[in-house]
Amino acid sequence: MPAEKVMQFRFWGVRGSIAAPGPDTIKYGGNTPCVEVRCGDRLVIFDGGTGLRALGQSLMAAGGRVEADFFLSHLHWDHIQGIPFFTPAFVPGNRIRIYGERKGERSLQAVLEGQMSDPNFPVPLSVMRSEISFHEIAPWVDLDLGDAVRVRTAPMSHPNGCLGLRIEHGGRSLVYTTDTEHDPDGGPPDPNVVALARDADVLIYDAMYTEAQYRAGRVGWGHSTFGEALRVARAAGVGTLYFFHHDPVHSDAFLEAQLEIARRETAEESLEVVLAQEGLVFEV
Repeated sequence: MPAEKVMQFRFWGVRGSIAAPGPDTIKYGGNTPCVEVRCGDRLVIFDGGTGLRALGQSLMAAGGRVEADFFLSHLHWDHIQGIPFFTPAFVPGNRIRIYGERKGERSLQAVLEGQMSDPNFPVPLSVMRSEISFHEIAPWVDLDLGDAVRVRTAPMSHPNGCLGLRIEHGGRSLVYTTDTEHDPDGGPPDPNVVALARDADVLIYDAMYTEAQYRAGRVGWGHSTFGEALRVARAAGVGTLYFFHHDPVHSDAFLEAQLEIARRETAEESLEVVLAQEGLVFEV
């Protein structure tokens, strides 16, 4: 495949709700959500959890000007708490376009400024000296980022709202559906998720719970299960499914056990199932 047709992505944070570092999570990672996507020379970032800090360090080590399209699925703390520690945002000459939803009377910019306001944080967002622009988006928009890169959004089922994101480039597609809940009554997979993920090469999906855990008091929390991830992937006809947004209490061994169950269930299918893992580079 010609180089310009390749889409690569790397997980910098895979954990949900709160960072969970430690010996039991060291293999798959303890940082909260952040995914780097490379479409040729174009850098796109999905979410700004604690993993964003390490991504920033990597970009600084590479040298050169940083230009990025930065999409926030939603504004819950575990998806934005890395932003104050994203070093490239403080460097003059860098350019960062931030996309996300406004929340009622509060603009996207106001929400992010609030996270870095006294007494929550000692350094205001205004100290960031890169060229930062804010772009408010909504569900079901189709954005042309240039360089043959497109991003489409869809609404997810999550308290306070959340956007699913589909990125397409060079005939390849990746769908990011973190923080979404399925029908607890066993109905068909969420049609919004299925529509967004239709025939995608890669689906990154919120597989936070087992079915038993979900039924034990977590209905309505806005998250999904390993089993529902398989149902969505099958309904949408995706190529590879990544279990994502790992529960902070799930150890590496627990995640691997769930992966083994899923792989046994899909052994006769074309669907590939993988655990989202910090640090590795995957190619679409």
